[in-house]
Amino acid sequence: MKSRPQGRTVAEYLAAVPAKQRAALRRLRKYILAAAPGAEDCISYRMPAVRYRGKVLVWYGASASHCAFYPGGLVKEFAAELAKFSTSKGTVRFQPEAPLPAALIRKLVKARITRTAPAKKTARVSSRTGS
Repeated sequence: MKSRPQGRTVAEYLAAVPAKQRAALRRLRKYILAAAPGAEDCISYRMPAVRYRGKVLVWYGASASHCAFYPGGLVKEFAAELAKFSTSKGTVRFQPEAPLPAALIRKLVKARITRTAPAKKTARVSSRTGS
């Protein structure tokens, strides 16, 4: 793969990726969607992403030498569990032959849901008392 794959849809993006990486990314996508019922595929920043309740949760993609999962700022928090993978601030890189474990994907997606879910509005209680 000479340049970054592109597509207007996730299917188009994956079709442009070599077979090994495509299989790994499809597996990753399956586990992401299972961890976020009601989530939907989208393209964001020219790569596949998963949107949940109107907000993008995670991204994923392929490069010439690896696949990547982008769970945002959670990488540092899960550093111990991600130790055998190449990471940076918001990126987890892996080889198609050594994918991220399903349980870890689920944990990361659930953590992203918790952090991106809209805050519930609480009823304001007035501190005034009647005279």
